[in-house]
Amino acid sequence: MWYTGFLDLSVWSLLGVTLLLTHVTIIAVTVYLHRYSAHRALELHPALKHFFRFWLWLTTAMNTREWTAIHRKHHAKCETPEDPHSPVHKGLLTVLRKGAELYMAEAKIEETLRIYGKNCPDDWIERNLYTRFPNAGIVLMLALDLLLFGVIGLSVWAVQMLWIPLWAAGVVNGLGHALGYRNFECRDAATNLVPWGILIGGEELHNNHHTYPNSAKLSVKKWEFDLGWAWIRLFSLLGLAEVKRTAPIAHRIEGKNQLDMDSAMAILNNRFQIMAQYRRLVIAPLVRQELARADASVRRHLRRAKRLLAREPSLLHDEQQAHIEVALEQSQSLRVIYEQRLALQQIWSRTSSNGHDMLVAIHHWISEAEASGIQVLREFAAQLKTYSLRPAVA
Repeated sequence: MWYTGFLDLSVWSLLGVTLLLTHVTIIAVTVYLHRYSAHRALELHPALKHFFRFWLWLTTAMNTREWTAIHRKHHAKCETPEDPHSPVHKGLLTVLRKGAELYMAEAKIEETLRIYGKNCPDDWIERNLYTRFPNAGIVLMLALDLLLFGVIGLSVWAVQMLWIPLWAAGVVNGLGHALGYRNFECRDAATNLVPWGILIGGEELHNNHHTYPNSAKLSVKKWEFDLGWAWIRLFSLLGLAEVKRTAPIAHRIEGKNQLDMDSAMAILNNRFQIMAQYRRLVIAPLVRQELARADASVRRHLRRAKRLLAREPSLLHDEQQAHIEVALEQSQSLRVIYEQRLALQQIWSRTSSNGHDMLVAIHHWISEAEASGIQVLREFAAQLKTYSLRPAVA
């Protein structure tokens, strides 16, 4: 009958079809718009690229150049007043409720498109259909949904229209800079939301992405699941994709005890993993030692400071900084490892353009760590010498 549509599906079948349709949209966003167009972490077959462009026109009315430019600007201006959708400056509720509106407002700024929207499609169909008639696609999608599913097709279409504004523009851009866990202390507030997100295609691993924005793979822990990467692997097997870049691998050569230029460059390439290891191997065990011998009044400050001691300094509020100072006043060892952490982190920005200066700076840092008398710090310094750009030869 006309009101059940051409397919006349059951409720459960309609639910499954709706999730399938929205999943294709999520994959189009994460694989094509995000990892390919914005970051060039992979290459895609022309047929696959055009399918994604067509599908996004049908289901979101989003333009490749606009989305790419806005996302690139987000990375370039992250957590500043110029960030198109930073909850730090615009407020979490604003980004959650008005993420799509923030996107549309930024898309109207020609300077954003000119500076950040380079190397995007500009062929005949882009100029004469996708850009010229951006809303024609979603109108066509509405007609198809009504034809296939009947009256309930309006609800299917509504879910399709809300899917990206809700999950990408709202949840990832909003909650992904406010809640969750951090594997790495990158300079912005990006977080990982959950390790097994199916609805968002891997985009929930936002801290990993902001740490390694040019990586085609967003998961870094064994228990994290990046569904977008699974699709990329499938496309690669079918000859439809070629991965260009992933996060660097930290190679170590056991028994190597001499810091050389190879070690220094490996440390630079893997600096975020190394700082995460500093948190796990130096800060965490020393805080546990201090907690074991501290009285009740001090333990409270130590517990609060445990996570903050590894936090990116630029993200600390005054109250958080005060907790750190109280903890450091209670323990000279904690003060040493905290200052050594800051000193190690400063090496990257101060010497990364000069390999020789960086080698000298890391060598000096290791000497100070070895002379500290703090066993966990000395062990970490010894570990730095084992890093290499290449794996050990069997």
